[in-house]
Amino acid sequence: MHDCVGALLIRDGRILLGRRRDEGDWLAGAWDVFGGHVEPGESGPQALRRELSEELGIAAGALRYAGRLEGAAPEPWRLRLYRVLRWQGVPRNRQEHAELRWCALDEAQARLGAAHPAFPRLLARAFAAAAGG
Repeated sequence: MHDCVGALLIRDGRILLGRRRDEGDWLAGAWDVFGGHVEPGESGPQALRRELSEELGIAAGALRYAGRLEGAAPEPWRLRLYRVLRWQGVPRNRQEHAELRWCALDEAQARLGAAHPAFPRLLARAFAAAAGG
């Protein structure tokens, strides 16, 4: 099973998403949250902090677990999602993605809903939690 982590970077009522490059993997061209595979010996939060540094050049502070998605295509996978409560630095595309975009909830739900049917509901909960502090 592929063990993965993903970041919900929500600020001012918007979440940061990245569109994958049009080549290279089975999700080519798709919009996604930032993150990646958990390496041997890493915890989920450690892996997410490493991935955010590599992909966006930011240092993640406090994280809050937001939920889990699972799937089987093309191989079994599990994605643990964390809301990033604080981070240092300005997120920048470090050439991992074709495009970065801050999206409102409805746009994010539309872009990520095709990836997993539970994604829109999970995003709504994360946005509500972010609005509440």
